[in-house]
Amino acid sequence: MEGEFFMAKKQFKAESKRLLEMMINSIYTHREVFLRELISNASDAIDKIYYKALTDDALSFDKDSYFIKVIPDKENRTLKIIDTGIGMTKEELETNLGTIAKSGSLAFKKETELKDGYDIIGQFGVGFYAAFMVADVVTVISKALGSEEAYKWESTGAEGYTIETVEKDSVGTEIILKVKENTEDENYDEFLEEYRLKSIIKKYSDFIRYPIKMDVSSRRPKEGSDNEFEDYVEEQVINSMVPIWKKNKSELTDEDYTNFYAEKRYGFDKPIKHIHISVDGTIRYNAILYIPEKTPFDFYSKEFEKGLELYSNGVLIMEKCADLLPDHFSFVKGMVDSEDLSLNISREMLQHDRQLKLISKNINKKIKSELQSLLNNEREKYEEFYKSFGRQLKYGVYSEFGANKEVLQDLIMFYSSKEKKLVSLDEYVSRMPEEQKYIYYASGESIERIDKLPQAEFVSEKGYEILYFTEDIDEFAIKMLMTYKEKEFKSISSGDLGIEGEENKTDSETEDKESKEIFDYMKGILADKVKDVRVSKRLKSHPVCLATEGDISIEMEKILAAMPDNQNIKADKVLEINKNHEVFQSLKEAFENDKEKLDLYTKLLYNQALLIEGLPIQDPVEFTNDICKIMV
Repeated sequence: MEGEFFMAKKQFKAESKRLLEMMINSIYTHREVFLRELISNASDAIDKIYYKALTDDALSFDKDSYFIKVIPDKENRTLKIIDTGIGMTKEELETNLGTIAKSGSLAFKKETELKDGYDIIGQFGVGFYAAFMVADVVTVISKALGSEEAYKWESTGAEGYTIETVEKDSVGTEIILKVKENTEDENYDEFLEEYRLKSIIKKYSDFIRYPIKMDVSSRRPKEGSDNEFEDYVEEQVINSMVPIWKKNKSELTDEDYTNFYAEKRYGFDKPIKHIHISVDGTIRYNAILYIPEKTPFDFYSKEFEKGLELYSNGVLIMEKCADLLPDHFSFVKGMVDSEDLSLNISREMLQHDRQLKLISKNINKKIKSELQSLLNNEREKYEEFYKSFGRQLKYGVYSEFGANKEVLQDLIMFYSSKEKKLVSLDEYVSRMPEEQKYIYYASGESIERIDKLPQAEFVSEKGYEILYFTEDIDEFAIKMLMTYKEKEFKSISSGDLGIEGEENKTDSETEDKESKEIFDYMKGILADKVKDVRVSKRLKSHPVCLATEGDISIEMEKILAAMPDNQNIKADKVLEINKNHEVFQSLKEAFENDKEKLDLYTKLLYNQALLIEGLPIQDPVEFTNDICKIMV
C-alpha cells in the first residue's frame, strides 16, 4: 500500500543541481539569510491567499488567521517555519522545488492583477535552497488551498528529493530543517538559539506585513511569593510589521524619525535632518534619509563604507548599497525600499540596472536641495553639519575631474576676513564692489597664520573681502572650480592681483633701471630658488614676501610634498621687495658699496620670506650664522 504513495528519489534537473551546489557553497555571504528567504516565501504564500480572496467571493481573508511561526527545537536539532499561506500541490512541489529558479510567484504574478500595494517578492525560487546552507535534511509538508491531499517533499541536497502523501489538517506549508552539526569553522547551534533567531528576524524581516510568531521563554515572580521566580513561555510577535516609511508623513513626528535612526543604529548622534521621500512614478520607492550631526570615527579613513540599506518590499536585500549614494554625499545614512527592483538569483546581488541609477539620481537631487534649504534657513545647523562634513563636499568638487562641481559649489563655505565667520561663495559674490574683478583668497595652515600674511595688506586696504583656505583640499577644489558666477578666483600671492593702480606710476625711469639692476643681481644669487626678484605691488608695511606664478601655489607645494608619492613638485616663486621700506635703502647701499653684504641680505630676505610662508629653510645653521653676521 505504502508503495502507492511513496516515490523513488528523483534527480534535480542538471542545471538545478549545479545551482544548488553553488548555492550551498557560495551565493550568499551570510548563512543567516536562509531565514529571511524562507520567511519571504511564507509571506508570499499568504499574499497569494489574499489575492485569491480579492477575486473569489467564496473566500474570506480573515487577517488574524494568517501568520508565520518559527519553532526551534534544540533537543532534536530542528527548526520549523510554518505558514498559513496558499500551500503547494504535488505538481507545484515538483516544479517549484524540483527546478531551481522556477518560482511559482512569477507565474502567479503574471496571472493576478496586483492590488492594494501587496506585491510578491519571490520572483525566483532560489531563496528556498538557502536552507541547505544550514541543514542536512530539508522537509516541506504542504497542503494547497482547495486540495484534500497533503504532500511531503524531502531532500538531503544535491542528490535529489522524494515526495510522498501525508496527513495535514490545515492549508499552508511547514518547512522543517534538520540543522547541521557544528564544525571547527562554523557554529550551527546559533540557528537554534531563541535570541539569535529573534535578532535575525528583526534584522531582515521586521517589516514583513504578517506577524512572525515565536514562543519566547521569560521569567516572572511567582504568585504569592516575594523572591521566587518561575519560568514561563509565551507566544510573541517578533516583527513590527508596518515600516515607518510606509506610514503617512503627517502621522510621524520628529521623534519617530529620531527613534528609527537609533533603532537602525545609523549612528550614536542625533541626526540634523531627516528626508522622507515617497515616489510613485516610473519607479516606485520610499526612502528615509538622514544627515548626521557628527562625523563617524572612521569617516575619513579607508575603512569607511558608504551606502544605504536597500529593501525590496520591506525585505532587506543589502545593508550597504553604495550605488545609491554619490561619494560627495557618503555621510548620508538611511534606507530605500522599492517594489520595482528587478532582483536576480540571490537577493544579495542586485542587477545594477537603470532602476538603481534613477533612484540614486533622484536621491542626489533631494539631498542637495535639503542641504541648500538648511544653509538658507537654518544657518547654525548647517554650520554644525559643515564642521563635520564640509571637507567631504570640497573633496566632491575636486574629485572625478570636477564632474560634480555644479551640484556642490553652492554648498561649500570658507572663513571670511571681513565677516570673521564661514560664508558661502554666493554671499561673497553678492557683496563684491562693482570694480572688484576677482574672488580673492589666501591659503595657510590656520586663520591666525593667514591673518599675519604680508600679502593680504594691499587687498584688505582696498576693502576687498578675502576667503581663508585652511584645509589641504581647499585650493585644489577651487582650482577645479575655476570660476563662480563668472568670477575667477585669485590668490593674494598671485603674481598679478588684477587691481587698478597697483603700480606707482610716479617712479622715474632711472629708478626703475636702478632697481632692475639690483634685482637682477639678487636673482643671480638665488639662481635655482626663485623665478624672479621684483618690486612688490602688494606690500605696505612689510619688507618682503613670496608671490607665485603658474598653477601651483606654495600651500599646494606643501601638501604635495607631504604625500607618499611625492614628486617634488614646486611652486614658481617670486621674491617681492617693498621699495618703500628702509630695507630697500640698505639693499641699494650694499649694491653700490659692498656686494658681499648684498649676498648676505639677499639670502636673509629669501629665508625670511620662506618662514612667513611656513616653508622649511634648507640650511638653518647657515641662516642663524647669517643673522649673527649682521649683529657683529
